[in-house]
Amino acid sequence: MACHILLFALLALASSRVMASDPSQLQDFCLLPLDAVLVNGFVCKPPMHVTADDFFFSGHDMPGNTSNQLGSKVTQVNVNQIAGLNTLGISLARIDYAPYGLNPPHTHPRATEILTVLEGTLYVGFVTTNTNNGNLLFTKMFKKGDVFVFPEGLIHFQFNYGPTPAVAVAALSSQNPGVITIANAVFGSNPLISDAVLAKAFQVGKDTIKYLQAQFWVDNN
Repeated sequence: MACHILLFALLALASSRVMASDPSQLQDFCLLPLDAVLVNGFVCKPPMHVTADDFFFSGHDMPGNTSNQLGSKVTQVNVNQIAGLNTLGISLARIDYAPYGLNPPHTHPRATEILTVLEGTLYVGFVTTNTNNGNLLFTKMFKKGDVFVFPEGLIHFQFNYGPTPAVAVAALSSQNPGVITIANAVFGSNPLISDAVLAKAFQVGKDTIKYLQAQFWVDNN
């Protein structure tokens, strides 16, 4: 009986590991055609129509335009830029930060992120899900060559504390990780979330909520 329980536990653990990222691929590659029907992922382009350009992206050496209120720009390279990433479960992003620029609190609902700094110094962190001890914050100051991991789905951020520009590259465990920028989603949704709901959620007056909803929320992606 004890052996059966252990076996079931191991199978449950294995299943949870399998579901931790995009499903494993069942062929060498599966490129989306231009007229792809959207399913959970994309349908595949016939292999005879695949070219080397389907696995290629150019331009990640070019700095992103950080002249916005946040002072940051994320240049994504996912399945929408490289068709060959379809079914492979990985993607990439370059993040540029102006002096004191911020990549604001956000989540990737489908991916863990691993970030490395190429230039500059960043203050980074993430917040855990609700626990008996509250939402725990983990932060770190890190510099060129340092690496930090943001677990899948958790709110995280990066801030350039320095007076010079910074650059980082992130790898993500999904072909299409998605991004939810917290402030944009809460105060800039279309249509707007009821001010009564937000006033109660944030324990502030409706005037404060209306002020925040009236702001222009920058999309730096």
